[in-house]
Amino acid sequence: MSIQSLTIRNAFPEDHQQIIDVIPEWLGDRALRASVSKLFLIHFSDTCFMAEKNGRLAGFLIGFLSQAQPDEAYIHFVGVDPDSRMKGTARMLYRDFYNVCRKNSRTIVRSSIALENKASIEFHFKMGFEMESGDREIDGIQVSENYLYEKDQLVLFKKELTPA
Repeated sequence: MSIQSLTIRNAFPEDHQQIIDVIPEWLGDRALRASVSKLFLIHFSDTCFMAEKNGRLAGFLIGFLSQAQPDEAYIHFVGVDPDSRMKGTARMLYRDFYNVCRKNSRTIVRSSIALENKASIEFHFKMGFEMESGDREIDGIQVSENYLYEKDQLVLFKKELTPA
């Protein structure tokens, strides 16, 4: 698949079922489906994106502009079809999210990744994110424990956007 054959568009409430249907297959964990509430697509459709190839879902990004931190945005959840990985799909989704951030004067993008999701941690490093300090270090990785819920172990990332 070439990058040129992908179409990126905003995600809307009617896309929700399609997104949560692919999560177990793409990410191997049915419990993650609860992380992608339809509310994101209802209230943040301008910062949520779908990547499609030939009308078929190739990836998605769920993000939002922070209401509490006026210079920040947050990438909440990203999924890419295994057949579309390592082909620029996620980079294109992030690029479009960054563009919306810049248009809305957001200079910082944050994300948190589960410690066990090594591929996503590596991807964020490749995308220029910096790992933030955590409560402890595990295998050279800064981990924040109990960050979003009890007993979680998340790696916090931050990226400062350069002007367009």
